[in-house]
Amino acid sequence: MSDRNGTSSRLLTLLSLLQARRDWPGSTLAERLDVSPRTVRRDVDRLRELGYPVQAFKGPDGGYRLDAGADLPPLLFDDDQAVALAVALQLATASGAGIGEAAARALTTVRQVMPARLRHRVDAVQVTPVPGGAAPEVDPAVLVALTAAIRAREVVRFDYASADHDSAADPEGPRDALVPPRRAEPHHLVTRSGRWYLVAFDLERADWRTFRCDRITPRTPTGPRFTPRELPGGDLAAFVNGVFKGSTSDADSWPCTGTVELGLPASRVAPFAHDGVVEPLGPDRCRLTLGAWSWVGLAAAVARYDTDVDAVSPAALAEAFGTLSDRCARAAVAGADRPGWP
Repeated sequence: MSDRNGTSSRLLTLLSLLQARRDWPGSTLAERLDVSPRTVRRDVDRLRELGYPVQAFKGPDGGYRLDAGADLPPLLFDDDQAVALAVALQLATASGAGIGEAAARALTTVRQVMPARLRHRVDAVQVTPVPGGAAPEVDPAVLVALTAAIRAREVVRFDYASADHDSAADPEGPRDALVPPRRAEPHHLVTRSGRWYLVAFDLERADWRTFRCDRITPRTPTGPRFTPRELPGGDLAAFVNGVFKGSTSDADSWPCTGTVELGLPASRVAPFAHDGVVEPLGPDRCRLTLGAWSWVGLAAAVARYDTDVDAVSPAALAEAFGTLSDRCARAAVAGADRPGWP
């Protein structure tokens, strides 16, 4: 394994040298790589097998040059890496980071300097990302500024637009000179359901918060350096999922969890249960354990399966079904009183 790693590292170094200037005598390359001229010839053959256009030239020493088609820094990808790069850059258009056009141009540029064999692999991977909703894009400069503060461990100062402010129409947001900027210790940038969030410790509120990046307008300069705090629970994914589930603890859990039996086969329920647990009870019956923000919200989530519901537990969920039923009945009456509305 170490020999393979050494060879790969040497090939990258060789490509870098060939990129740095047009012509390299073979003996000079051997000296720079600390190998024999015979090893240089074998390494050049390996690069050619990978599709890199390394040409030999005659002379007192003989030598090599990297031919046209390698104007970027050397790129050495295997098949899986090439496919991964193509998929990642195509998916970037739906990342919400405002880099769709740049990602498309990057894929075109990188493709041009790949060997023909890998270009064919990349061209065969066609992905059409479909955004899951109308998530606003984030200015890439905001992500860069936040990332820089995270790496430097510097307090960020920023204006934060309210929920009803159209940050897409007015990226600068409201700038009230009398309202001091928010101050927070930035820890992580995360993306969830097409939106970007900053996970940070809010210094004014002395608590952890998640801030939507499309509402953030960074101010300069940044604040002082800080010593990173321990994220509650120590697990970033669990913490963020818990926040969006309304959990009052550090765990990745819903505040309300209940169990019901449904008059449907497990195969019909499982595709729509998300993080719920489905247990088959027979060919036309299953048990569903599900969570939600509230008991009434949980009752509504169960009702969407459009089937009979039995064995409801706990009692709070059964009571919530009653509340939901009353609300639906009132809505039905209100609709009947206003035919043709709106």
